[in-house]
Amino acid sequence: MSEFKLKTPLSEGDVDKLEVGDIVYLSGEIYTARDRAHKRAIELYESGEELPFDWNGAVIFHCGPVVIERNGNWEVVSAGPTTSSRMNDLEPKVIEYFGVRGIIGKGGMNGGTTEAMNKHKCVYFSITGGAGVLVAQAVKRVKGVYWEDLGMPEAVWVFSVEDLGPLVVTISKGRNYYLEVEKKVLSVKENLLKRWIK
Repeated sequence: MSEFKLKTPLSEGDVDKLEVGDIVYLSGEIYTARDRAHKRAIELYESGEELPFDWNGAVIFHCGPVVIERNGNWEVVSAGPTTSSRMNDLEPKVIEYFGVRGIIGKGGMNGGTTEAMNKHKCVYFSITGGAGVLVAQAVKRVKGVYWEDLGMPEAVWVFSVEDLGPLVVTISKGRNYYLEVEKKVLSVKENLLKRWIK
């Protein structure tokens, strides 16, 4: 296990050096996006329209933040992760279409997304759930917001972050720690059932 401090946008080289289990602290810009933002981005791309922001090399945070406006500036009160499985059907296209290099969330993602990440040089970072106020402390500034019509949690927020982490690399280079653990648990369950149910 290694520890890295990385700056966004991420390059292929950044992604290449990350292994499952590594710890990462991110600085730079990250973008929040949940289901509705993913859907809109895909629809725009497939209709030949451009996005109002550039996700090439970007890190997307599965997050519905709580944001307030004070003295004309946005302030992030809480930025806890959204369960990433909600985006499983959408994420492969987002990764392929836009060149996204990193996803931050909780709970992991499925095999289809793992394949897309491996093919297009992207990694998944797990962040602790239930600690949104602590995560918000790494957000130094809100640089912008897009698609406010989707509502606060579904809009795309652009955060300037400093040492956001610790983030744990849990999907990288075709390995998916969540699926590996699930396989082990099912194997243990099967063996227990064989021993106790005759």
